[in-house]
Amino acid sequence: MKDLNAALCLVLVVEGLFLFAVPALWKRMAELLQGLSERDLRVAGAVMIVLGLLALQLVRRVL
Repeated sequence: MKDLNAALCLVLVVEGLFLFAVPALWKRMAELLQGLSERDLRVAGAVMIVLGLLALQLVRRVL
């Protein structure tokens, strides 16, 4: 039962992030990216891909 409660808490935290934090982050990121040149956008895209891959590896290790 303790594991079930922990899993439920984790799901609620993740859902809360997606419902409240992620839309605000997307809006802020869009505001920051609007003023960048095409070259800077490509660099920012590459950085986001690398950070995403690193985050996925971290999640896989934790799970």
